[in-house]
Amino acid sequence: MAIYYLNITSFGRANGSSAVSAAAYRSGERIRDERTGKTYDHTERAGVLHKEIVLPSKFANADMEWARDRTKLWNSAEEAETRKNSRVAREYLVALPVELSPEQRLTLVREFSQELSNRYQFAVDFTLHAPRTAPDSDSRNFHAHLLATTREVTFEGLGGKTHLEFSDRNRYRLGMQSVAHEVVHTRERWASVTNHALKTANVSARIDHRSLAAQGVDREPNPRIPHALIEMERLGYRSHVADNIRAEFHARVERREHTRAQTSEQGMVQAPVHAPVKALESSEQKVRTLEEIRRQARENWLKMRQSVVLPSPKDTDRGQHRTSDSDHSL
Repeated sequence: MAIYYLNITSFGRANGSSAVSAAAYRSGERIRDERTGKTYDHTERAGVLHKEIVLPSKFANADMEWARDRTKLWNSAEEAETRKNSRVAREYLVALPVELSPEQRLTLVREFSQELSNRYQFAVDFTLHAPRTAPDSDSRNFHAHLLATTREVTFEGLGGKTHLEFSDRNRYRLGMQSVAHEVVHTRERWASVTNHALKTANVSARIDHRSLAAQGVDREPNPRIPHALIEMERLGYRSHVADNIRAEFHARVERREHTRAQTSEQGMVQAPVHAPVKALESSEQKVRTLEEIRRQARENWLKMRQSVVLPSPKDTDRGQHRTSDSDHSL
């Protein structure tokens, strides 16, 4: 079943990240950061299926060698920023439908990258990654990283900031909607182009960018566990934070089931109007019961977790889980 996932993050000076480092890691290349003098070598990385730089369509026939060279592009992006809190790059991380062929997945990402590039006039450096090969990795986890500059591409080099980087005040002044609107638009467009690709491939599966509640799906969204914690566990270490996230998820599931059952019972048997005290007592008892269920579910999960023996670091490899679904907001 196709899964919706699109996450937008940024790389900048405020959080100490480097666009050059990000580009080298995702592409599996060796790139030197001219600003800091550091060299990032990821040439031994496996799983990079395709990498490509997309520019606005108006440069299709232009000599833009500097922008199509990964090393030059991202060093230009770093050099263009002087403020200590500058945002240097944005990344769109998307899950790719396993139902599509490799060629269809590449076409999907290339077309979406071109759409983003034309809308914001920035460069998009995209890479397609295969699922990890670690024993506990999801073999369906084909995904793509779309690393975009925060400045517009010009014939001479990177120009001013894209309108995506404008504050809402300046956007309103220019007759634009908020940045949040742009995020929603991007999420909608990814769902739309992906569903079109699935339809063209005669695949019945579809994805939906809306929350589970908006879709009318009565279930808890999958727990979202930080990637760093997943990596720790794959290396054989215990993460109590991840354990608690999973325990809370199971508690919410049981609480939802209990609430559903209570609602069903109340629909069949209504309390008398002349007994407000008993109704209040029933409500308080229900709250206590829900809290007990939540606590018990958490304790059960932690007990089960204690009985699981994690593999040692030498028996594991680094990987990536698909841990979210369409109910995760950005």
